[in-house]
Amino acid sequence: MSKLLSRIAGFFSSRTMVGADKVGNRYFIRKEEVDGIMKEKRWVVFKGEKDPTSIPVEWICWLNGQRKVAPTPEEMIELEARRERVRLNVALLKEEEERKAKEGSTRKVVKTGKVGGPDLKSFIRQFPAASEGDKMEEASDAMDDMRNPKETDTTEPTGTGASFKPGTWQPPT
Repeated sequence: MSKLLSRIAGFFSSRTMVGADKVGNRYFIRKEEVDGIMKEKRWVVFKGEKDPTSIPVEWICWLNGQRKVAPTPEEMIELEARRERVRLNVALLKEEEERKAKEGSTRKVVKTGKVGGPDLKSFIRQFPAASEGDKMEEASDAMDDMRNPKETDTTEPTGTGASFKPGTWQPPT
């Protein structure tokens, strides 16, 4: 029980305020020894309602230990000014897109007949001119030859000296 009371008393007495943000949230640090190792405890005391979304990113990084040094007021002012410039640029870009969309809707749209990428007809047109029936017949014959080898082809398996016909080969006895 005394250990708990000493921790609570230490929590309030040895804390150091590191900074505050523009909303009024205050950030604190306390160094304590745990198992012979000095550790830092970092936390925030919210002003008003406890809203974690009101914490700036720089302070979140500091609270999580991603930053060793707390953000300075000058750094926070500089970053806020940069964020404001980005907001203004985004608003200008949106206005420009809306203006272009309005101008685009008043212009006459010329349709070329092309919907998306290339189609089968444009693919076939890139090959040398020959009748389509001949092409299909040649391709069909080539595919048949690949699938069904002719029975007259004979080859010898290596090392046996015996003739081989597909589908008839049997191992030597």
